[in-house]
Amino acid sequence: MSVFTATAAPAPVPASDVADSSTLVPLPVLGRDVSVPLAAGGEITYAALDYAASAPALQRVWDDVAAYVPYYGSVHRGAGHLSKLSTELFENARRTVAKFLDCRDGDQVVFTRSTTDSLNLLARAVAADCRIFVFETEHHAALLPWRDGRVTYLDAPRNPEQAVETLERALADRDPHAPALVCVTGASNVTGELWPVRELAAAAHAHGARIALDAAQMAPHHPVSVRDLDVDWVAFSGHKLYAPFGAGVLAGRADWLHEAEPYLAGGGASRAVTRRTDGTVDVQWHEGVARHEAGSPNVIGAHAIASACTALTEVGFDTLVAREQHLIRKVRQGLARVPRVRVLSLFGDNAPRVGVMSFVVEGWNSSDFAAALSAEYGIGVRDGLFCAHPLVRVLLDSDPQTPGECGALNAAQGEGSLNAVRVSFGAGTPDEHVDRFVGAVRELVTAGPR
Repeated sequence: MSVFTATAAPAPVPASDVADSSTLVPLPVLGRDVSVPLAAGGEITYAALDYAASAPALQRVWDDVAAYVPYYGSVHRGAGHLSKLSTELFENARRTVAKFLDCRDGDQVVFTRSTTDSLNLLARAVAADCRIFVFETEHHAALLPWRDGRVTYLDAPRNPEQAVETLERALADRDPHAPALVCVTGASNVTGELWPVRELAAAAHAHGARIALDAAQMAPHHPVSVRDLDVDWVAFSGHKLYAPFGAGVLAGRADWLHEAEPYLAGGGASRAVTRRTDGTVDVQWHEGVARHEAGSPNVIGAHAIASACTALTEVGFDTLVAREQHLIRKVRQGLARVPRVRVLSLFGDNAPRVGVMSFVVEGWNSSDFAAALSAEYGIGVRDGLFCAHPLVRVLLDSDPQTPGECGALNAAQGEGSLNAVRVSFGAGTPDEHVDRFVGAVRELVTAGPR
């Protein structure tokens, strides 16, 4: 609704200029002028290079949310004017997300709390005899919801072709009469490498299986078309899409979701509740998206996601991808010139990727290195295993039992501790931040911490 639209998105860069990185500018995000203290004294503008965990909110998103807040009201069942406005806003957000994802006719958009919540919802909706196939390289949000004997964990592939071949072999060995679901990432949250989603979807469908796409790291950086990729479901989070409010999306086919018991039981999911003569309760559940959106929905979170979808669409992914590739080249070329730095990769240096990459430095504990980047240069990165423990162990050629944690480690564990440093960036990252990062890595490696 126009009453809630506070700002316009930045104008798209003309197509003729997209290849020229000098014409590409970062999108305005919150926190771009925040100063942080340095260990040696003084302050510096914070360089937020942890987009893969949570991207800063677009200024556009913040302004649109602020414009709506005075009109905040209950949704779906309120008779008042503000309730009707909020209901319209919420349902418009659903339509905006469906358009952003290029959903098919009949696909549903369910608002959840996060990618993790979305995939757990889907896990609850699969039939009892459904076989699940998931690569060990997945984020824990996609790796862990399917915790029983129906799951086949596939070994990490070393190139996209091997990924497709591994999946085809696994699917060929299953019972062809039982339902099957493949869950795969679109872009790795550790290496940033793009996976062959379209080819994996074709392999899944050729063997009578369905496929769910974890697009948490793909959607902020790269266009995601449910129709073109031919995936059955897609999940992503608002807080990685420049809308850091606790909301996520599960979009895709309606049949399995309609047949499943509600993910959450409660108001909103129930159409009618009656007492039986024996004292128990009969429940008729809603059909459609309401079936899995029990409770009061996060209207602000849904509106924020829709605002981000609109802003990114208006700028254009050609423009966004061109600028991000410019930053990726800067970081990769800079790190390649620093001795003892090893960038982690499954598919090799030439694999297409988004603005996420992880590395280790010989002689350094990665947690210490990340702490030094923050304390001495005002740079925020991530260290640990990035909620993808099996993948990081593969990338570091580590024994599966090597101690490690998803998060910062105690430096007393020493340089041999299993962890890495991850740098990630996106639409709001200025060149200065990646230049400062590359220079800081070089100084720390060659001269040591101050």
